[in-house]
Amino acid sequence: MNPLGKKLSIVLLLVVASCLPFLTNNYWLDVATLALFYIVLAQGLNVVVGFAGLLDLGYAAFFAVGAYTTGILMTVYQWSFWTTLPVSMAIAAVVGVIIGAPTLRLRSDYLAIVTLGFGEIIRILAINLDITGSASGIYGIPRPSIGSYVLAGQMDFYYLILIIAILAVLAVKRLGSSRIGRAWMYIREDEDAAEAMGINRIKMKLLAYSIGAVIGSLGGSVFAVKMSAIAPLSFSFTQSIMILLAVVLGGLGSIPGVVLGAVLVIALPELLRSVEDWRYLIFGVALVAMMLFRPQGLWPARYETGKDSAQEADVVRTEGSDRDVQLDSEKCNA
Repeated sequence: MNPLGKKLSIVLLLVVASCLPFLTNNYWLDVATLALFYIVLAQGLNVVVGFAGLLDLGYAAFFAVGAYTTGILMTVYQWSFWTTLPVSMAIAAVVGVIIGAPTLRLRSDYLAIVTLGFGEIIRILAINLDITGSASGIYGIPRPSIGSYVLAGQMDFYYLILIIAILAVLAVKRLGSSRIGRAWMYIREDEDAAEAMGINRIKMKLLAYSIGAVIGSLGGSVFAVKMSAIAPLSFSFTQSIMILLAVVLGGLGSIPGVVLGAVLVIALPELLRSVEDWRYLIFGVALVAMMLFRPQGLWPARYETGKDSAQEADVVRTEGSDRDVQLDSEKCNA
């Protein structure tokens, strides 16, 4: 797709997303809001898994850190929602470093097992600590407000999470095309070669964990005020798998693919509600078929291919030869 067509498609998508509350009922608006939550969470996990290649099976822990931090600060200490955001993001970043530090030398299955363990540790702590409300969770979380206007309606939270989703997509896109993003991709493809090229493997991995944790905590904070009540059950291992599924389904490292994957993970089970007894079976069979016939994802990340590089090299050589011929002609004329 040419750049103009790509920009027009993005503008059209944003217009449709902005007008959606006026085009649908409350049920589908709630589904769309949940899909936006998953877009934010999946973009955060995409930094860890898609860019850096660090398989994380406990990503719901960062989601929980953001939600519980906001819930505790607003109910116990009467903080404003907006002032809890930087605190929850900072705590999540620290937790990301704590989780990432022991896994620096681990790869593949061992890394997945350790991250799964950390995710369960956070959930079990939430069940057993008094400040987190134990197994009952935290209730009565106040609604956020902008001046005298209180964000209480379904439409209010839809637009709030829509703005956060757009910011998350833009941030991840900029990260992916930056030097940091390229360093993550080198580490993902070959850690030893990346380290031999001068990339600080430890620093880059910890940075990936921290940034992924910050994005996840942001979604968790909004989730807490939207639901006005949170409990450990909302941050189970199943949540981590569903977020990871959105990333893998759309395409590892692909920003639009992850958006598509998050929407499908939420929308498909809802569209199959007419076959209540069979919907999860159909959903599972469809996912298995997709993994068999399109393992790279529905919208895989696009990288420069060897053919493209060869064509660019031929262009550079041709331009160089033309300049050399022109210089020789000028010398002869002189």
